[in-house]
Amino acid sequence: MFSWLLLMLNMDFAQTVFIDTNQEEWIGSPMTGVFRKPLAREEAERGHATSIVQYQPKSVFRPHPHPLGEEILVLNGVFSDESGDFKAGSYFRNPPGTSHAPHSDEGCLLLVKLHQFHPSDLNQVTLDTSSIWYQQESSILPLYQYGEERVYLVRMTGENTLTTFALSQAVEIFVISGLANYGEYKLPAGAWFREPSFSPEEWRVDDECFIWLKTGHF
Repeated sequence: MFSWLLLMLNMDFAQTVFIDTNQEEWIGSPMTGVFRKPLAREEAERGHATSIVQYQPKSVFRPHPHPLGEEILVLNGVFSDESGDFKAGSYFRNPPGTSHAPHSDEGCLLLVKLHQFHPSDLNQVTLDTSSIWYQQESSILPLYQYGEERVYLVRMTGENTLTTFALSQAVEIFVISGLANYGEYKLPAGAWFREPSFSPEEWRVDDECFIWLKTGHF
């Protein structure tokens, strides 16, 4: 059942926000078989939104536009639309003014950000990060850059830090696997963390961690 209680969630970008998505309940969407865990949201079905989205097998979402863009990281399964099939590890950006009709035959789990592009950012991006990782030895994979905005995938061990990154104060992190720490926060796999005054010295990884990292965008 679809809930309309998704208004003005975590829209104060001056506040630190930590959510362990493993502890959050799935909320129905307008389409059968598509569920969400909202992380930040401006309105129920429009405007700025960051969510974990689950497509159950054979589920579809009606055709819809993205006036201010759509950014997606496929966490597992296969996500599909008119342009093709996107397996786990796929990262893509559909710029402002685009539209699509997504579906998933086998089901999938996504990190989705909507309506957050700069209006002049019209770049279409599609990356199969699993094949790119295979071709390089670096622990850092840049995904995108536009103006001050930068997006990365980062594999970390206890020997790595974030002090070498060109980070702005505004940082957003999703932990794909492993465990990280930031000050008093423990960030397990599935944790989403948004920090307006990020201090790299507070970041620590004791063992191994794989993260999606975005900076300079709010």
